Amino acid sequence: MNTLLLGDPSASLRWRAAVELEGAANDDDDVMAWQGEIAASPAVQSLLGRLAGAERPQDAGYLLCQLAYLGYRGPELATAVEAIFSHQQPDGSWPLRLDDRPAGKPSDGPRFITMQTVVPLRGIATAGFATDPRAERGYEWLLRERLHDGSWPSGPKADLGGPGRPPPPEKQYRRLTRGDGCRSATTGAVACLALHPQRNRSDAARIGVGHLLDREIRDESTLGWEVSRLVGLERAMGQITFYVAVDPAFLLDLASRCGAATDDRRVHALVTWLESRRGPYGLWQHPTHPQLSRWLTFDLESSLRRMRGVSLPVDPG
Repeated sequence: MNTLLLGDPSASLRWRAAVELEGAANDDDDVMAWQGEIAASPAVQSLLGRLAGAERPQDAGYLLCQLAYLGYRGPELATAVEAIFSHQQPDGSWPLRLDDRPAGKPSDGPRFITMQTVVPLRGIATAGFATDPRAERGYEWLLRERLHDGSWPSGPKADLGGPGRPPPPEKQYRRLTRGDGCRSATTGAVACLALHPQRNRSDAARIGVGHLLDREIRDESTLGWEVSRLVGLERAMGQITFYVAVDPAFLLDLASRCGAATDDRRVHALVTWLESRRGPYGLWQHPTHPQLSRWLTFDLESSLRRMRGVSLPVDPG
């Protein structure tokens, strides 16, 4: 199976498969050659052009996720991170919209929507800046906004009367199975925690993953949905609904990064279901974009490899 990945036309996939699945050294001749191909590839150059013109921290944050997923590690990432930090509010969050207010002063608009912080924070973390003190302020904001059960709300909006007035129950289509929070917001928050070298094994991360694992329905049509967005074949869009689709591959990725192990019955059920969908030659077929089957296979193999080396159970929440 790895041979098929190493023979893929994408230098990004060849590089990641060699380094992350085969353990190739950074000074390997092929690895260095593929890094050069990645930097010059049309996909990366297009993303860099969009990153240079991105004004919203949320747009820039996800572009950083895409570039990192393709294996790009150039200096533009650090520049973009600094630009995102320039819009951070004193409490560690990011504003709902950019306006003419002086930098560093809170907006007079809605108090927050969780997604407006988790998308730029995930980008900052995936670019390698999760432990920057300013990023840590963002993580602390996330922890303060958790609900009593360890899930995250979508966030109160301006038409609800402002700060101090409790938000209504989350809409049914994005409500957690056994939690009070929003599935989309909780997915985004866990995605940020999963990329932090210490917080990824925290109670907050494990409880958050536990809430996501409690949904036992498997949507085969959304398998690899996040991969398709990261490589640019699907648009990354939505405010409250940025993570509205339940992607079993993305859920396994988050679980594997946050200390989940296959002796957790929910993880075992997820892995069993995924293995039952593995096709000929060890590959998983992407339900919408057949050309992404090798990317999806790499993503799932990486998650399974991380999980095999972990013995910590997921907190059931």
